[in-house]
Amino acid sequence: MRKKVLFLSNHFITLYNFRKELISQLLEEGHEVYLSIPKSDENSFFIKMGCKIIETPMDRRGINPFKDFALILRYIKIMKNLKPDIVFSYTIKPNIYGSIASNFTKNRQVSNITGTGGTFLKEDVLSRIAKSLYKISLKKSYKVFFQNIGDREFFVKNNMVKSNYDMLPGSGVNLKQYSLCELPSGGKINFIYIGRIMEIKGIDEFLRAAKLIKQSYPSTHFYVAGFIEEDRYKHIIEDYHEKGIIDYIGFQKDIKSWIKKCHCTILPSHGGEGIPNVLLESAAMGRVCIASNINGSKDVIDNGLSGYLFEARNSQDLVNQVRNFIELSYQQKREMGFFGRRKVETEFDRQIIIDAYLKEVKII
Repeated sequence: MRKKVLFLSNHFITLYNFRKELISQLLEEGHEVYLSIPKSDENSFFIKMGCKIIETPMDRRGINPFKDFALILRYIKIMKNLKPDIVFSYTIKPNIYGSIASNFTKNRQVSNITGTGGTFLKEDVLSRIAKSLYKISLKKSYKVFFQNIGDREFFVKNNMVKSNYDMLPGSGVNLKQYSLCELPSGGKINFIYIGRIMEIKGIDEFLRAAKLIKQSYPSTHFYVAGFIEEDRYKHIIEDYHEKGIIDYIGFQKDIKSWIKKCHCTILPSHGGEGIPNVLLESAAMGRVCIASNINGSKDVIDNGLSGYLFEARNSQDLVNQVRNFIELSYQQKREMGFFGRRKVETEFDRQIIIDAYLKEVKII
């Protein structure tokens, strides 16, 4: 039976990177797909696929009661007019405010906790507000998907969900798109940081590690890919780039070619990740991953087998793990990459996630 499916997201790129296969399959099965996302020239990609776009202004970061209440009202209006059979939401504000709207309009909403960012890394006013909002919204949701056990346990312990939850292995990875690639040969070893340039993502630890490692191993190369999210890092990144400590390549819409030329991906996040897609994509391509020992990252990396885990916020521990990787033989690096690929094939194939969502559409 033909269904109306509504997606709520805070940015085009979130749906493009992680949901386009699901959206494509829904369209192929004859369903109507509506996307509530902020205005962007890139939205034409989904229009050409056959989706209908509902431009929805949104302040992605911070809490502004007036703007956030306006977003709830927009969602209520959208749902009343559209009358979707099911709503899928991603990221914090669509999850919370979309669920509040769905509860009001009696729509079925499936929220995906793709990580919590820095919201719950410390106990402060913001975290208490977020807990209250999650309790108000998610406890009455039709279903909540979690990407890692740590997040699930935190939400259950703090009474933010009832029994209406299930687990998904992250957003999954397209194994055909991110195919296994041979490691680069030669004497130079390349590392890459992929993510927004901000403190919570561990950019400080990465920069310190790059500086120290290059003093001992001058043939190493450190790439940084991503938007500069916090302005105070603009001069720091420029300085490190000019000194040759890092090579800042900015945001890359297609990151595959950069992963391919590197030997190892480093994710020094302080926390708040779901299942990091950067690690899934890198492991799928046979690249060893080094990441902080946090929820999500430790679900992907088998320490010492497919990569290395280090203590979050500890740049010296990161340096130690980078050294461990450098000292491996080429064949050992290669074998670790193969191990990571096999794990991703078994546990994180994106089709697993697509099937879970299609099941929700079919049973309503």
